[in-house]
Amino acid sequence: MSDWFTVDHIDMDTHIISEYKHWEETHAYLLNGTNNSLLIDTGLGIMNIYNEVMKLTDKPVIAVATHIHWDHIGGHKYFPKFYVHEDESNWLEGEFPLTMEQIKAFVVEKCELPEGFNVDDYEFFQGTATRVLKDNDIIDIGGRTIQVLHTPGHSPGHMCFYEKDREYLFTGDLVYIGTLFAYFPSTDPEAYMSSIERVAALPAKRIFPAHHDLNIQPSILGDMKKAFNQLKADGKLHHGSGTFKYNNFAIWL
Repeated sequence: MSDWFTVDHIDMDTHIISEYKHWEETHAYLLNGTNNSLLIDTGLGIMNIYNEVMKLTDKPVIAVATHIHWDHIGGHKYFPKFYVHEDESNWLEGEFPLTMEQIKAFVVEKCELPEGFNVDDYEFFQGTATRVLKDNDIIDIGGRTIQVLHTPGHSPGHMCFYEKDREYLFTGDLVYIGTLFAYFPSTDPEAYMSSIERVAALPAKRIFPAHHDLNIQPSILGDMKKAFNQLKADGKLHHGSGTFKYNNFAIWL
């Protein structure tokens, strides 16, 4: 399926590669520097994202996942140089908390699958990272520096990436328009709140989420901070308390 990926351009050296034919509507971001390109998330792995990336850069590519979920590392197999947060490196070494049957069910759910795709052949990427990241590390790709923000909550090693010079914030699954998932056993609602508070304090002109609508305003950070703090005050910030709906997002605990 030649139209599986949709490419948009943020600026002349920052690009979005999206998968709109799947219900998760994933977004990967390619940041081109003078020495390297940084690919934030690699999508579902249903189709080969490498071919799209190579149309947008002639630099060596470093892949980095906001977190180690199937819809963010599906294309890692095409990029031998990749980074991971220290708290999730074990998930790339056989310790991911879901079974392959569960993962495959998510992959095919509400999806216009391309002809020839067989979910029985789908694999959850495993490997050893070339660099293990921690909070406040800097990724320098030449002319552009990206700060690593450890933002746990959705997952233990979730990261956001902040480019201070452009005030770009890449939020992964921490912030997007839609339902925020904080109900899995591997999630932590209290940590999620703290992470939201952290990113809400940053000067950010543009928010770039990993899923759904790309027309997302920085004001959503303050809205989410207020929502999480109210849930905390009401004694509802814990697993099993339900789904809480707001203006353009919901929180599933």
